[in-house]
Amino acid sequence: MTKEAANPALTDLYTQPGHLMRRAQQISASIFYDELGSKITPIQYAVLRILVEHPGIDQVSLAGLVAIDTSTAASVAIRLEEKKLLVRYLDPNNRRQRALYLTDAGRALLQSTIPGIQRLHQRIFEGFSAEEEAQFMALLTKLVHINNSKSRAPLSQRRPAPTEISSTEETGNKG
Repeated sequence: MTKEAANPALTDLYTQPGHLMRRAQQISASIFYDELGSKITPIQYAVLRILVEHPGIDQVSLAGLVAIDTSTAASVAIRLEEKKLLVRYLDPNNRRQRALYLTDAGRALLQSTIPGIQRLHQRIFEGFSAEEEAQFMALLTKLVHINNSKSRAPLSQRRPAPTEISSTEETGNKG
């Protein structure tokens, strides 16, 4: 037996956090496609969900809020526009940016995903108690939050709309 083979840190792949997170992502994606794959991809779903909360957001800000790179955000937006799920308007103040809005078809598609997303959640946490699920989600959220800056496409904080900035400045509120 070689020295490397005797070292459990090198041989026990199934206890390494990176490998387990990769497997968890594979499982999550597989269940997503089982439930919703004929309608939408996970990235497309994330983009549409952000647009519900941030209508008119530009593609660069969208990329930050979905935690994907800007070229991926642009290509996903183009595909969603081709499917008539969103519209992209050239920003008259900055012709390099496009403001994105959900269409009625995009809203209807998102509405139709609710049962599948609920089943996805149930399937992922099958076998977990409510306490285990809450603990897992709290720890996963913490792991993602404290390591966000190490990502190739870190999640950015939501930027306030111009009207929010002016009302904050007027009232002197900081939050």
